[in-house]
Amino acid sequence: MKKKELLFVWALFASLWCGAQQPTERYPLGAYEELTDTKPHDGEEVWNKMQAPVSLAWGSIDVRYPKLSIPLETKKGTTRMSAWKGERVHAQAVLWTRQALKNVQVKVGELKNGSSVIPASAVKTHFVRYVMTDELNKDGKGGCGHRPDKTQWDSSLVADVLDIAQELDVRERCSQPIWLTVWVPSDVKAGTYKSLLTVSAEGLEPLSLPFEVKVVNRTLPSPQDWKFDLDLWQNPYAVARYYQVPLWSKEHFDAMRPIMKMLANAGQKAITASIMHKPWNGQTEDHFDSMVTRIKKLDGSWEFGYAAFDKWVEFMTEDIGLKGLISCYTMIPWALNFDYYDEATNRVVFLETKPGDAAYAEYWGTFLKDFARHLREKGWFERTAISMDERPMEAMREAIKVVRAADPEFKITLAGNYHPEIEPDLYYYCIALGQKFPADVKKAREAKGQISTYYTCCSEAFPNTFTFSRPAEAVWTMVHAVAEGYDGYLRWSFNSWTADPLRDSRFRTWAAGDTYSVYPGPRSSIRFERMTEGVQVCEKIRILREEFTRKGDKGKLSRLNKMLTKFTLEALPDGRNHPEKDVNELHELLNRL
Repeated sequence: MKKKELLFVWALFASLWCGAQQPTERYPLGAYEELTDTKPHDGEEVWNKMQAPVSLAWGSIDVRYPKLSIPLETKKGTTRMSAWKGERVHAQAVLWTRQALKNVQVKVGELKNGSSVIPASAVKTHFVRYVMTDELNKDGKGGCGHRPDKTQWDSSLVADVLDIAQELDVRERCSQPIWLTVWVPSDVKAGTYKSLLTVSAEGLEPLSLPFEVKVVNRTLPSPQDWKFDLDLWQNPYAVARYYQVPLWSKEHFDAMRPIMKMLANAGQKAITASIMHKPWNGQTEDHFDSMVTRIKKLDGSWEFGYAAFDKWVEFMTEDIGLKGLISCYTMIPWALNFDYYDEATNRVVFLETKPGDAAYAEYWGTFLKDFARHLREKGWFERTAISMDERPMEAMREAIKVVRAADPEFKITLAGNYHPEIEPDLYYYCIALGQKFPADVKKAREAKGQISTYYTCCSEAFPNTFTFSRPAEAVWTMVHAVAEGYDGYLRWSFNSWTADPLRDSRFRTWAAGDTYSVYPGPRSSIRFERMTEGVQVCEKIRILREEFTRKGDKGKLSRLNKMLTKFTLEALPDGRNHPEKDVNELHELLNRL
């Protein structure tokens, strides 16, 4: 066994790592300026052909409208949406102007259906802001790989950020999309509800667009009751850096609260916890640190501290409402270096060892025995899992032996390739897009209450949720899980922000947007809203399937299952990346059945 002393100052408690990661620049939380788009766009001669200096029309939620060109695919008149009770539905309007506008504001009143009302508080509007993006790899087959030189990638501004500003100045010859969300109350009467979206600005006669929401007589449960297993990994360290607050302080938790609430409202149940320093070798702008303190005493015994881990789990459980799996990463990191504080030398030491070594078994076995004790005292043992991702099978086998020796009742999870040799040991098994569980294995896992999901990452050109991905891809990705019989979906990045995430989603590794789905502020995104829409679709499918099966309605069940075959990889023509038609047809079917 080899030991390497750290060459930099390392404090005992993990909280001090945050200070080392904080930049000198304070990044914006309120108003900010977008970067400049250098791509070709409509010139002044095109803008001067507008019949009126300012126009407002309905667009499509499937389109990212360019900032400096007159929008296409728009329509006047009424836009119509259909929803179950308890469901969120969206629309997108576009304002475009050849003159500068000051203090643009958007207002929406209550929606009325006779004496029945959807209150204005159930309606949210957001200015859609623009962030810098790039593109897939040159071969068009994915977005993985190092990108240290941004000039080698075709970059442009793209509409994605849903801003929190209540008013906004719009420059001349610009388009300004407006996102509308209606979260239908679960106790309203079925029927068609009507309202107006009105845009005003200094010196501008208000412009209005009518819209309707047809509420069908079905109810979607609250997000905390959804059965779909959504697992988007959280990064508390990114929040501490961006908001410039001490790690695990009251200010840190206050900053995280509304961000993580967005995740809970998308149906998330799992909590991401890091139990070692840099489990992914610092692959993100803000590396994950250990939420556990390890001290090797003078007499050679071990002492473990769980203060940060406990505060994080309690916050995510009690404040945010995530009461599912506590996924603890990882016994098999990308770099096989394991930290602890050595009292004998008064230093932090990294132990280099690997699964199968005696030193590895001693380091992890000692910890896991104490960790199991602590988890049982807290009442969290049954929902805690020792989690690994994308690790070789032999390394997994050796790690599983150590876990089982420490406490055979520990749950174990893996997100990675399918290995039949270790499948029975994995309570939660998430395999990559394109892989499949054998039918008999999937059935056996269901019978044992085990969870089987799939994931995407930078590898997939389609479907994906890069900032340049088509918005409907996020919906397709969720529905694909149901179409293939999975229990849910995993993605490694909810909020691992880039250095300047509001303005630039490009990263030194991977295609733009791969590392995060929501923005500081907190601000949602077109991608995240469409992903949540997809989870809602999966819940509607589950509810209808259960009803049709219970009632013996084979006709409706067959129609629904036939539609789902369009959401498989086999049904995709080569090169297809336009899922809007299938997504919209599925929406229509679910609201009609």
